[in-house]
Amino acid sequence: MLAAILTLCGTGLLAQTKRSDDFRAKYELKEVVVMSRHNIRSPISSGSAAYQRVTPHTWFAWTSPNSQLSLRGGVLETEMGQFFRKWVVEEGLLPDNYRPEGDEVLFYANSRQRTFATAKYFSAGFLPFANVEITHKYEEDKMDPVFTPQFTKMNDAYREQVLTEMQAMHGGPEAWMAAQQSTLTLMEEVLDMAHSPAAANDTTHFWYDDTQFKIEKGDEPKMTGGYTLANSVADALVLQCYESEDFSAFGHALTMEQWRDICAVKEVYDGLLFTTHAAAVNLAYPLVSRIREELNNSDRKFMFLCGHDSNLASICAALGFQFPETENALELHTPIGSKLVFEKWSDGTDDYVAVNLVYQAVQQLQGRTLLSLDVPPMVLPVTVEGLTANADGLYALSDLDARMAEAMADYDAIEDAQTTVRTVSQSETTSQSAVIYNLQGQRLDSLQRGVNIIGGTKTIVK
Repeated sequence: MLAAILTLCGTGLLAQTKRSDDFRAKYELKEVVVMSRHNIRSPISSGSAAYQRVTPHTWFAWTSPNSQLSLRGGVLETEMGQFFRKWVVEEGLLPDNYRPEGDEVLFYANSRQRTFATAKYFSAGFLPFANVEITHKYEEDKMDPVFTPQFTKMNDAYREQVLTEMQAMHGGPEAWMAAQQSTLTLMEEVLDMAHSPAAANDTTHFWYDDTQFKIEKGDEPKMTGGYTLANSVADALVLQCYESEDFSAFGHALTMEQWRDICAVKEVYDGLLFTTHAAAVNLAYPLVSRIREELNNSDRKFMFLCGHDSNLASICAALGFQFPETENALELHTPIGSKLVFEKWSDGTDDYVAVNLVYQAVQQLQGRTLLSLDVPPMVLPVTVEGLTANADGLYALSDLDARMAEAMADYDAIEDAQTTVRTVSQSETTSQSAVIYNLQGQRLDSLQRGVNIIGGTKTIVK
């Protein structure tokens, strides 16, 4: 088993765990800032949730209430904390069994249960001899504005810019919709959707050509329409894959490529909402400014921020980070529990930063593999568009700081003004209220006798 895990992880270890003696003789690790996505959770909704109604089969018995960190997620995050503990001790940043002094270590999480619990479990593995306090600002499950990818400035011209960039993503609406069709058909077959409770009253197919975006101040970017159901179901399928330790779904054996395609349904959804540059500089501003502050904090040694995949996506889009395509993962860019890791190094004169994506391989998630320096998680370097790393793969902190300053200046340049409320569809010529489907998911030109789905709402015509 050990040999298999080493083979599994070996191709990704280009940084962090493979620093040479020559590198260590040249540089000293001064600080680590971790921006983490929460670990495995139950689906966002439960009970009569839509994802449960699209199949006649029984879903996995989730080990936590809806949207909360699962028992497996807690175990996995503790293991990740233990790995980071071994690494920072090896690099001499902190002593073993370290008890934080002053402000050298800070844990700050969104107030959602899944993010707070992720930080707590990580801290237990990372600093087992210390009762680390997890900073959070609100009562349980209330969103902290720092971690909420919301628009805090808006004007009509800016909204149009965001919508234009969204419309251009993935080759445009027709291209990304067509690219998802085969996967949506696969999901329908896997779910046996034609014989589901939804088939009797709602639909036997996923549809997507009624997609609309809503961009408003004080709110996250939103998508409405049939594709939101596909996103929810893809999310639940992948979580079930992790929890059940089974690459099949409802009796259908699926390949890694098919699982990655199912994950791509969700990643297209998140990408459209959170990764246009115009939107990202607004959505990620609080976290970009906080990370920038931390990297310039000479008193801090370790900072752990815990939020969501939308946070990772918007930070990287705002700063021009190029996520590597993942290896040994279902998600293409931001696997469950993944960490965007900023390592600050000094050569005694100047400061430098390495940026890595660290995550547990899917086999480690399913197998609850004990992590160590010999059996590490996946570590992939993140490149920064327009910046040049030195021969050791490090970016000058001054260059990265300037990039962060540029993103913050882009935010500052957005004029905050009164706007007209506007919801824009993929096809500007078709309003949501005019989009009609039958139960088979076929688009209709006019109402027909029986059940019609108009704008996502079931209507019976007699």
